[in-house]
Amino acid sequence: MGFIILLAVIVLGAIGAVVSYNRFVSQKTLIKDAWANIDTELRRRYDLIPNLVETVKGYASHEKEVLENVTRARAMAASATGSPAEQAAAEGPLVAALRQLMLVVENYPDLKANQGFLQLQGELTNTEDRLQTARRFYNANVRDFNRRVKQFPSMIVASLFNFKEEEFFEVEDAIREGGPPQVSFGTPAGSGAPLAGGPPVVAAADPPVAPPPPADDVPEPPNQPTPPAPA
Repeated sequence: MGFIILLAVIVLGAIGAVVSYNRFVSQKTLIKDAWANIDTELRRRYDLIPNLVETVKGYASHEKEVLENVTRARAMAASATGSPAEQAAAEGPLVAALRQLMLVVENYPDLKANQGFLQLQGELTNTEDRLQTARRFYNANVRDFNRRVKQFPSMIVASLFNFKEEEFFEVEDAIREGGPPQVSFGTPAGSGAPLAGGPPVVAAADPPVAPPPPADDVPEPPNQPTPPAPA
């Protein structure tokens, strides 16, 4: 009887290990597919940015530093080939540069009304929405996978078959670590609206108003002559 019980425990343990292993494999596949979706949306965004920069340049060519920041950050992010955490670190400066560019665009009404720009902006917004959806799906699968790697009894299977914790893809964390984008606004010649790239516009102060003279300084009226007394 004892042998049968021991055999049953071994069989049940083996079945549980196989089920746990298969689930780990399925989760790894889900994580891989979810990352492929993120990569697809990232590549689509990289393809949109050059056209966006060229469109903005047609209306704001003197915003050289802002445009160069976007181009440089895009090149760095597109060439990143590391882990999800390393890719997120490369995406952080690009997202910050794009936000800075959109702040600058607010100062150009003609650019904001341009149909080409509006179309690119819409495509970029849709891409960002799909990217956020893919990111949430990826991170949810990573969170569930990592939980099983650390919990008993699935941690035994993870240790036996060398399943390691996966990395999250968190771009906002990379932005916070790098600090917020710095944008300055100035006024170009012939324009009364503040634009990026120049010193801040400070309104001229009103001239000081002289205080009223003290009461002691007010001159007294001259003495009137005393009329002669009647005879």
